[in-house]
Amino acid sequence: MTSSKPNRPRMRAARRLSQAAKVGLAPGALIHLGERKTEQAAISLMEYGESEIIEHQFTSLAESRTYQPILPVLWLNVHGLHEPEVMAEIGRRFKLHPLVLEDILNTNQRPKIDDYGDYLFIVARFFEIDGDNNQIGSDQVSLVLGPNFVLSFQERPSGRFDPVRERLRQDRGQIRKLGADYLAYSLLDAIVDRYFTILENIGERTEELEDMMLDRPRPGSLQTVHQLKRETLSLRRSIWPLREVINSLTRADDRFFRPETRPYLRDIYDHTVHAIESLEANRDVIAGMLDIYLSAVSNRVNQEVRALTVVAIIFMPATLISGIFGMNFKVMPPLDWPNGFLIALGLMAAVATTLSLVFWRRRWLE
Repeated sequence: MTSSKPNRPRMRAARRLSQAAKVGLAPGALIHLGERKTEQAAISLMEYGESEIIEHQFTSLAESRTYQPILPVLWLNVHGLHEPEVMAEIGRRFKLHPLVLEDILNTNQRPKIDDYGDYLFIVARFFEIDGDNNQIGSDQVSLVLGPNFVLSFQERPSGRFDPVRERLRQDRGQIRKLGADYLAYSLLDAIVDRYFTILENIGERTEELEDMMLDRPRPGSLQTVHQLKRETLSLRRSIWPLREVINSLTRADDRFFRPETRPYLRDIYDHTVHAIESLEANRDVIAGMLDIYLSAVSNRVNQEVRALTVVAIIFMPATLISGIFGMNFKVMPPLDWPNGFLIALGLMAAVATTLSLVFWRRRWLE
């Protein structure tokens, strides 16, 4: 597994610089705080009713200013949050509070929900798996839910909302009939469903690492354990607040979510609780891996020391016998025997064989 260690200091430095850019500015200042993940912002619009749907891609702000929607429900999606002028135009068009625009541009937000009277502002996080090094990264997703519109803001194109778009195009299910609140539910559901894919990936990597540690720990195992701990911590910081967000939506009044949509919100809440339980189970296993690693290394060292000890004990009598015969005494009877040398070698072999049999019966040679 490729390590991300060289990139972490750079990411921390970029985060410190982005946060420092906001110091001293007035609340609501439109400054992008975070990593730029796309070259330019892309704005797509879907407006629909029960029997019709219209899609449009905006290539300029001037084009967006002259566009007038004609269908009951509107979904505006923005990829790329580094162009404050785009956010300012959207804020003017939908009468968004400056603090909402500021929070959208600050991509280090924790999941939350704010009620601004005429609309709800919801922040969540998407998690993706980097196919090159199998590491997990996250992007902020901001949703604004109004009486007849939904605004979604993403740091970069992810394709995770494409199934929702296809359901709108093909008029599958109740997505066109239940209005903007059901659309907001569908987007939240797509976010929560992605957590299970991430948790499954972490679970598989955890099981493989655990089996490898029990068999034979490798030098990079400890670094992999710490990487998994960081990833699960990042997930925990997103899933736990999101559970409270969805719980607040299920208990809110009927201004934004109608009674027909509330059972679907409760279903998302159940999925979130399930994801949290899976996450905590993985965290417990990962937390115990350090003990497994230390125990496996200690056991390996003990086995190697025992093997060296057995070898030393087997050859120790031979060393003793050869040392006795090597003493500088003028009178030593065995030195005058014709077969003294062979007798000494036989004695050494007999003692070594006896000790080897003793160690074998005690299972010290396995």
